[in-house]
Amino acid sequence: MIDVIVAGGGPAGLMLACELRLHGVRVVVLEKETEPPAFIRALGLHVRSIEVMDQRGLLERFLAVGKQHPLRGYFAGIDKPAPERLDTAHGYVLGIPQTVSDRLLAERAAELGTEIRRGCEVTGLSQDDDGVTVELADGTRLRSRYLAGCDGGRSTVRKLLGVGFPGEPSKADTLLGEMEVTASAETVAEVTAEIRKTQKRFGLGPIGDGVYRVVVPAREVAEQRSETTLEEFKRQLLAVAGTDFGVHSPRWLSRFGDATRQADHYRVGRVFLAGDAAHVHPPMGGQGLNLGIQDAFNLGWKLAAQIAGWAPGGLLDTYHAERHPVAADVLNNTRAQAELISTEAGPQAVRRLLTELMDIDEVNRYLIEKITAISVRYDFGEGHELVGKRLRDISLKQGHLYGLMHRGRGLLLDQTGQLSVTGWEDRVDHVADVSEELDAPAVLLRPDGHVAWAGDDQRDLLSHLPSWFGAPS
Repeated sequence: MIDVIVAGGGPAGLMLACELRLHGVRVVVLEKETEPPAFIRALGLHVRSIEVMDQRGLLERFLAVGKQHPLRGYFAGIDKPAPERLDTAHGYVLGIPQTVSDRLLAERAAELGTEIRRGCEVTGLSQDDDGVTVELADGTRLRSRYLAGCDGGRSTVRKLLGVGFPGEPSKADTLLGEMEVTASAETVAEVTAEIRKTQKRFGLGPIGDGVYRVVVPAREVAEQRSETTLEEFKRQLLAVAGTDFGVHSPRWLSRFGDATRQADHYRVGRVFLAGDAAHVHPPMGGQGLNLGIQDAFNLGWKLAAQIAGWAPGGLLDTYHAERHPVAADVLNNTRAQAELISTEAGPQAVRRLLTELMDIDEVNRYLIEKITAISVRYDFGEGHELVGKRLRDISLKQGHLYGLMHRGRGLLLDQTGQLSVTGWEDRVDHVADVSEELDAPAVLLRPDGHVAWAGDDQRDLLSHLPSWFGAPS
């Protein structure tokens, strides 16, 4: 039997497949499209996703084809310099088209032994105490122990489960595409700079070979995601900017809305939701793709532990408990940003006030940490101030922390050299090393890098190991 079927071959689904395969879980990814999409939904990775790639030894692949941009405050497009000494070793944004990120994750998943089946659309599912039966459009049925719905905002898996998806429908559509222009680069830059002073949903940016990525507000919200035409782009560019820049020869054309919704439940029995299947929101701050990757990073090791038989009771339920509040916060901040880009007088007044407030270091830092997800702290109860937080890539005497986490196992970083994980060696690595950057005698890290325990008492450590890593073997 298949261990896990992943419905959806986007970033969340592929990241989940990679995480599961690290632990030998048999994974099949079902993607309804026969070919990867040509259009680019997202343009880069934020700090926490960059850290995730580093923790799994994938960052060099991404750096080789991406471009590092200085990290700045850009809440609602308000440009401010980044505060000093952010809690990360990766203080930059990695510019990389989603098509490239998807390709790199697919290549890694295949290297690890993931079976990726394209042209396979899920149309039905049922589950029982032993597993999940998935029905495909061609009538084929597959059986697995678990199913993960990573199949986008219009998720078939979510609908088949009957999970509520409350929120607000789209109030404003935006056109997005790549095309050539006849206007000079100087004209494009000058007009774009002027329009963006008040209209943040507008932009023309060169991507090479005379091709521009074009973003412009649509005239109205489409009742259905109908085909977008070049004529529609020309009409809207003319209406917003007073010129259509002579756009022609489009590579691809698309549109997106600003609907904001979140699934009531991320787990129903043996079925899980992740990525856009669990939450959709306006693309303010570029958080969507990153949020999905981080969902998968949270779920993967837990599901693998359950399949391996050592997961403590309730571990799978912590996926919803931890990730649902994180997405709710993202929905909240994107709603706020959407209001702040309005051209109405009231939102513009609030925007001017926030622009002044962001000159205060604490305010700017708070907003940057929120959008980049480095401020996420899971509720593990009382304990050391590090507990619940993810630990940045600190320098050790013998290397770097993230270099020790490529296998996706737990890690006891022991500066005392006196502790032990005897009984858990099959799932937790013990590293005796020291770091000037770690203000704790020892820390126990989950496979996703969040601190599960900190201290120096062996008996206290033994009381916490079972909470995340099950009974000793």
